[in-house]
Amino acid sequence: MQGARFLSLVRRWTTIAPSNFKSFTSYSDPSYHLGVYYKNETINDLIKSGRLNDAQNLFNQMPTRDSITYNLLISGHGRYGNLKQALYLYKEMVSVGIKESGPTFSSVVTVCGNGGFYREGIQVHCRVISLGFRLNLYIVSSLVNLYLHMGLDCVALKLFDQLPERNLAVWNLMLNGFLELGKIEKLFEFYGQMEWDGVKPDGLSFCYLFRACCNERFVNEGKQLHCHVIKAGWVDLNVFVANALVDFYSACRSVVDARKAFSIIPVEDVISWNSIISVHAENNLLCDALELFGRMHFWEKKPSVLCFLGFLNLSSRKGDILFGRQIHCFVTKIGFYSGSVHIQSALIDMYGKCGDIGSSVSVYESASERTLECCNSLVTSLLHCGITEDVFEMFGLMVDEGIGIDEVTLSTTLKALSATTYASLGSCKQLHCCAIKSGYESDMAVSCSLINGYSRCGHFELSRQVFKTLRSPNVFCFTSIINGYARNGMGKEGVSLLEAMIQKGLIPDKVTFLCVLSGCDHAGLVEEGKPCRSAE
Repeated sequence: MQGARFLSLVRRWTTIAPSNFKSFTSYSDPSYHLGVYYKNETINDLIKSGRLNDAQNLFNQMPTRDSITYNLLISGHGRYGNLKQALYLYKEMVSVGIKESGPTFSSVVTVCGNGGFYREGIQVHCRVISLGFRLNLYIVSSLVNLYLHMGLDCVALKLFDQLPERNLAVWNLMLNGFLELGKIEKLFEFYGQMEWDGVKPDGLSFCYLFRACCNERFVNEGKQLHCHVIKAGWVDLNVFVANALVDFYSACRSVVDARKAFSIIPVEDVISWNSIISVHAENNLLCDALELFGRMHFWEKKPSVLCFLGFLNLSSRKGDILFGRQIHCFVTKIGFYSGSVHIQSALIDMYGKCGDIGSSVSVYESASERTLECCNSLVTSLLHCGITEDVFEMFGLMVDEGIGIDEVTLSTTLKALSATTYASLGSCKQLHCCAIKSGYESDMAVSCSLINGYSRCGHFELSRQVFKTLRSPNVFCFTSIINGYARNGMGKEGVSLLEAMIQKGLIPDKVTFLCVLSGCDHAGLVEEGKPCRSAE
């Protein structure tokens, strides 16, 4: 219903475009057609060969242009990432009275979606309707993509349903949209509709579906899908599906199944090598990961950033600074150190987790750009090393220099505040306001840190209020609030929350049981604490 209401609003805003479009010159002049035609051909050749600036210069010199001229430049700038220039050319095209065609709308709607020009995208949608293109498959596909970028999947679905004919590309577009929005249940419902309508999925469809199954809640669906693709012969025929299988079992931490999927992939494929090495590194199987890395080197396959991130994260978890330094030397030698923000961020984190904060700061200062990811890695490293004062300084620097903050910054800064002896209600409230303004007040990690922060400041009622606002609190949120009850001598309430947590299907961990036991101990609840002691 929401999608239908939105589309009716768009139609209401739509005004019928004037029919008396002005042109640069009379279309009856034969020389006009000949000159523009050849120049359009030249522009097309220049764009195809990557000479976009030369194509733009030729466009600027043309005394007369038609819709094809503009379409070529709009599409070219969009393809090469010059999205603002593409949108500017479209506005110029409309302002001089040249009527848009189907390719114009396909290109400019794609530009609006990729560039985040959502207001302009809705305006273009109005033009699409007024000029009678609302059932054009390629234009509607671009509009579906636009509204999925905006997070308006209900509108995208309404547009999809209105199409008289649909190709596989637009079905895949919807699958990817639901995946990117994290609406996995809707994705599987849509896949069911796809099968019901007799549409056969391709390799790309299965890649999206396997990516959706990487969530631990959908492991069984992933295994069922694996059976389906084996029967259909996709695993042997499509290397991308086979790689998606490796990634799926990697996310499930099933090394054996990941290796089975890897074994059928041709040795020439580089992606699978990086994936399988990463899964071994993520599961702390260093020897196996290095053995695979050696085989990859033997086959002269170049490792990717993903491969080294797995090694650096393994160094962080094990606290193995010697191995981490060896990886640092390797990535520097092959040119990844200065060219990858992800590598720099992982190095900062690795040195911090290994207790070498000096090297963390050195990597941070040598980074060509102060990105949010690198700043967050330094903030978490400072907290890990107990340098809480510098955490607050980094938070201020990130705000003042316009780097921005996210849920990692907020939760880490709140943890640092909780670790200090001078944590105040005012400081917690300021960070809480930052979380609300930046839209992270419902984030689980931020909420856990807020619960702990208010509790340590002696304002446990505020901790309870934060917990009550959570729609689906996870194990960590329950543990944080139970810890707050324990700290405030309310052991009985902590036991009740543990029972509520189990009823919701959440499995308590050791920390949860320790918090409940601590609360029972402070409140003198010997009998209530016995089940927790045996469970622990």
